[in-house]
Amino acid sequence: MKKVILLGATSNISKYLIPRLLAKNDVELTLFARQATRRLHQYAAQSQVTLTNGNWNNSADLTAAIAGQDIVYLATGHFTTANQNVVDAMKQNGVDAMKQNGVERLIVAGGLGIYDEVAGKFGIWNAQMMGDYTEIKRAAAVIDNSGLNYTFLRMAWLYNNDQHTDYKVIPQGMPFKDTQVTRQAVADLITEIIHNPQLYQRSSIGVAEPNTAWNKPGFY
Repeated sequence: MKKVILLGATSNISKYLIPRLLAKNDVELTLFARQATRRLHQYAAQSQVTLTNGNWNNSADLTAAIAGQDIVYLATGHFTTANQNVVDAMKQNGVDAMKQNGVERLIVAGGLGIYDEVAGKFGIWNAQMMGDYTEIKRAAAVIDNSGLNYTFLRMAWLYNNDQHTDYKVIPQGMPFKDTQVTRQAVADLITEIIHNPQLYQRSSIGVAEPNTAWNKPGFY
């Protein structure tokens, strides 16, 4: 059984990710969130699930929750302090301590544009919508420079649609042209990485819906 913790387990992607992970019956899942026992009470009776109340801005909460986990999923990679707290909690006093605790992988849900990789008219639109990227880039650099075995997901603009679960992976250094992707598709990708942790190791990957290389997402 893999031990997996979702940091930010009440996020919009986690809503789709949790059922996908539980369906496999080979994961022990810790759901970490503010007021997790209240907000995720529907999972309280499931033997595979542990509900943990905590705040990722609290180092003690993170260190206690992450100890013994195999895979850590962070629901947003946009905040420098939170990212640093997660990295520090995983590493403890260094990578050796991390390995002793059994933590093998970090998966972070982030956004596109941190490498100025968004191309064409979509890139212009995206920059106008997002504004100043300074903090987002700084937060992503914490993960890039962590020394951990991470996968950083640079997701296109997100929407919900159970019928649209196709996704493509865009390697770092390649132009990002596709505009959108569903949360369901991202949840499928995260599930695949959790079950096959050798995928996309130590890398930042773009995630988008194929054939959506438009001037802006279709829902705008």
